[in-house]
Amino acid sequence: MRRFDESCLTPVHEFTAEDIRALREREEVSQKVFALYLNVSKDSVSQWERDQKKPAGPTLKLLSLVQRKGLNAIA
Repeated sequence: MRRFDESCLTPVHEFTAEDIRALREREEVSQKVFALYLNVSKDSVSQWERDQKKPAGPTLKLLSLVQRKGLNAIA
């Protein structure tokens, strides 16, 4: 742990509405199930996918992990 720095962290970037929908469809889950994994409401996922709101904070980190390693990485 003495050599821990930013390079050890999962990179986080902004996700477009299309990115989020594609990620959820890749994992073959409904909006409700995706929301349960991310600990957000189904309405939040729906709003992200319609580009009405943007995920932020810890949710971006979780989405980045799901993108890199799949939904089981946060199960």
